Amino acid sequence: MATSKITYNGLLRTTATHIQSGTQIISDAPVDNQGKGEAFSPTDLMATSLASCMFTIMGITANTHGLNIDGAEAQLTKVMATEPRRVSAIHITFDFPEAKNYSDKDKKILEHAALNCPVYHSLHPSIEKIIDFGW
Repeated sequence: MATSKITYNGLLRTTATHIQSGTQIISDAPVDNQGKGEAFSPTDLMATSLASCMFTIMGITANTHGLNIDGAEAQLTKVMATEPRRVSAIHITFDFPEAKNYSDKDKKILEHAALNCPVYHSLHPSIEKIIDFGW
């Protein structure tokens, strides 16, 4: 079964529909590449999926170990290169609520989980991944 259906809307915009849920994501070309920049670009989505995946795997691990990461946030910066145009680096800074008071062991468990998410391992090794867990 297909995962998603993508429709080209014109004017460098697409709509992706998740088949199972019907949820939609609009993407738009960035202003530095002939677009309006009114939505996530395809490369924004690729980079953002890394942080989302890391949180998902940390959440699974947190549930397994009786930890709580609710309320954690991440700031992401995508760096583009040219010749060819591509994502060259992804910087992610996590911010976990201080009230959670994670032990050193908890932090190590969560970091290991995050750095072993499927998206992390799917990205080409030439994409630099700079991850700050913000402990």
